[in-house]
Amino acid sequence: MIKPLVLKNARILDPSRTLDQIGTIMVGSDGKILAAGADALNQGTPEGAEVKDCSGLVATPGLVDARVFVGEPGAEHRETIESASRAAAAGGVTSFIMMPDTDPVLDDIALIEFVKKTARDKAVVNVYPAAALTRGLHGEEMTEIGMLKAAGAVAFTQGRHALADTQVLRRAMTYAREFGAVVSLEARDPYLAVNGVMNEGLFASWLGLSGAPREAELIPLERDLRIAALTGAHYHAAKISVPESAEAIRVARGRGAKATCGISINHLSLNENDIGEYRTFFKLSPPLRTEDDRQAMVDALADGTIDIIVSSHDPQDVDTKRLPFADAADGAIGLETMLSAALRLHHADRVPLMRLIHALSTRPAEIFGLDAGTLKPGAKADITLIDLDEPWLVSKDMILSRSKNTPFDEARFSGRAVATYVAGRLVHSL
Repeated sequence: MIKPLVLKNARILDPSRTLDQIGTIMVGSDGKILAAGADALNQGTPEGAEVKDCSGLVATPGLVDARVFVGEPGAEHRETIESASRAAAAGGVTSFIMMPDTDPVLDDIALIEFVKKTARDKAVVNVYPAAALTRGLHGEEMTEIGMLKAAGAVAFTQGRHALADTQVLRRAMTYAREFGAVVSLEARDPYLAVNGVMNEGLFASWLGLSGAPREAELIPLERDLRIAALTGAHYHAAKISVPESAEAIRVARGRGAKATCGISINHLSLNENDIGEYRTFFKLSPPLRTEDDRQAMVDALADGTIDIIVSSHDPQDVDTKRLPFADAADGAIGLETMLSAALRLHHADRVPLMRLIHALSTRPAEIFGLDAGTLKPGAKADITLIDLDEPWLVSKDMILSRSKNTPFDEARFSGRAVATYVAGRLVHSL
């Protein structure tokens, strides 16, 4: 039981109800929302409630990040479930899906239970495990999809790994369909992209680096979409980065495929020119694309072709990042900066705020069946309070993640989460 909470005079933005109005959110002692809207106070303030004046702030459903890599178990020096949860809370994220790329790989029930128990004991936000689609992520033998889903896995994925065997993929998608499970894959051809360390093009040539062509994403994506249509499974393209991929998603949906997709905030905010003089914090998978590609992906997000935004939080330490560009590991942290980077699109009038919050909260909760993404009465009170104009500078000493590999180091942002509530409990505030 918690102390009842009243957040008054907030601009309430709830995509699950297409609600955008000044009003009050009331949370009961059970951590659930009693009312949220302009007329909420008509029900009367709960006895003994903490009352907070939120004038000038936007109240949204807690953000949901559907692609987070965590070092625990096996690489706790990079990130633990606890440290990732605190970084998430600082970024307004109240729920995240943890990828199975750990040591050992999350491919059996005991490991799914380990993640859930560790999260219950140590995390300040909701942590949902995704299970490996194939044993050991080797792409050869599929895991026990039904048993893992029953144990709490909310998606099945190869994480950072590609899946080359189409017969294995077909069988796995067929089983996933029977259990109502989501198959989430990163579209990356392991052969076309094997030597590519950045986007193939003129800039790569200038830097003397080998490039990965966009076909390395497009070909496996179109293959996966065809198999999804063949099997009737729910296929989620974890990260797309080029407009041809967005078009492939549109076409597949037109053919009846049950397909959704996400994009990393990095590919909405950055382009290949940001790599500059071989800055390895910008070495990502898929690689950063051209500015024209970035602009096209922003448009695809705005029109709803792209369903969700993810941080693709991938902590790396100095041993894997402080290397020559071609040898450095892919990946960047992003839990703490995803919201602020996304708000740049709002401030630039490129994506409406309602659509942004839908992509950051409501839609990922819908896709993966999570108890999140809404401020409806009766829902769990996961709430993010946002100051749209709060200026701040990203610095390494304020990053809560154990790793500091952010491409937004010393970036200036306008807007951030100023308070984060999980089930009515304050887990972060400025």
